[in-house]
Amino acid sequence: MLNKHWGLLALAAALLSGCAGLAPKPKPAPPIRINEDPYPSTYARYPGALTVIRNATVFDGEGGRINGGTVILADGLIQAIGGPELAAPAGAVEIDGTGKFVTPGVIDIHSHLGDYPSPGVESLSDGNEATSPARPEVWAEHSVWPQDPGFGRALANGGVTTLQVLPGSANLFGGRSVVLKNVPARTEQGMKFPGAPYGLKMACGENPKRVYGSKGGMPQTRMGNIAYTRGVWLKAQAYKRKWDKYEKNGGDMPERDLAMDTLRGVLAGKILVHNHCYRADEMAIMIDMAHEFGYKISAFHHAVEAYKIADLLKKEGICAAMWADWYGFKMESYDGIQENIPFVHNAGACAIVHSDDANGIQRLNQEASKALADGRRAGINISEEVAWTWLSSNPAKSIGIFDKTGSLKPGKMGDVVLWNADPFSVYARPERVWIDGALMYNANDPKRRPVSDFELGQPGEGDTK
Repeated sequence: MLNKHWGLLALAAALLSGCAGLAPKPKPAPPIRINEDPYPSTYARYPGALTVIRNATVFDGEGGRINGGTVILADGLIQAIGGPELAAPAGAVEIDGTGKFVTPGVIDIHSHLGDYPSPGVESLSDGNEATSPARPEVWAEHSVWPQDPGFGRALANGGVTTLQVLPGSANLFGGRSVVLKNVPARTEQGMKFPGAPYGLKMACGENPKRVYGSKGGMPQTRMGNIAYTRGVWLKAQAYKRKWDKYEKNGGDMPERDLAMDTLRGVLAGKILVHNHCYRADEMAIMIDMAHEFGYKISAFHHAVEAYKIADLLKKEGICAAMWADWYGFKMESYDGIQENIPFVHNAGACAIVHSDDANGIQRLNQEASKALADGRRAGINISEEVAWTWLSSNPAKSIGIFDKTGSLKPGKMGDVVLWNADPFSVYARPERVWIDGALMYNANDPKRRPVSDFELGQPGEGDTK
């Protein structure tokens, strides 16, 4: 009898076990999405007026020119561009541009304003986190000081309406860049260009070699730099696979890594690579590395030997951001030539004029003028209206904002400069500058001259009387 009971109990247990096997497995926990924009732009355009500029020579930023042209700004945007026959809307402020020139606002793809502000003292020097060769977790925007007087100088003297602020080049991975509208604001977020992609600053060559070569366990050679960089990308690929799987299937959330978050964004095509690189051979190596790990280089910065590989840059769709004539200040810049920019342009590649300098950003039009003249002396006849692409549409494309600004096309942001003379002349100065259709600078109106909070009360500054 006892055996019979034990048999019944065993049968019941087996039946229960079978039922348990048929029960649905618990679903994995749904994935928690990472906030990719924890420091969002709070930019709001300044109020503007319906404005018509007439009888000016207009460079549209895409290579077009209109003599005796008309530009209409309304509701923060370029409303229309055309010839003298273009009718003005009722109630518009009309400006006579006879003898003057209208261009899109200058865009500087390589600036350190705010991170290396004026005055240039140690307490304000915040552009290089030189504590490891790889620091992709740092963000340039977290060092930007909105009161830097350099912003106003760039606006008033250089017609700069947009700029990309980058970390310095001490590191192989220097951190994220940020794109700013050149407007006064209490915070960096109030200047942050809405919707602009982040960039990743990378570097090769002498800078990281010099900074880390004397530190134990750090790369001391160019081959060491490349090996170190490849190792970081291998970790980034593994991190991306882990997080992609989690975001698709859910389950246990992997551990966050801020450095890898940035590199994962690059591998996903959301963050654009801006690579400090001088020599042609090193640029070619970085291109091969991008192929190896599956990311895209948006631009090489400084690129003094870009002319040697202009055909490769064209093939790869990579811009070269260059100076007109900086060379020889270190060995990797020794082979720079004055025709670099026009040679790159003439090969069909994307040429950009950049500053990397708080003073140079005030004269980018003159930097472009030097390159234009050097090209013509070499037999490359580039028109002024085409050369303006080096200052507006090409940098806008490289930092991912060309759909919004960089040319004078209806529907784009009203980022416009009225020059008092041909902007390729050393005598030219911005007479008026609009950002999103708001008049931010007027050389003829002391109340429309930018003065930062820091300058107020300083001797000789902020005096509008």
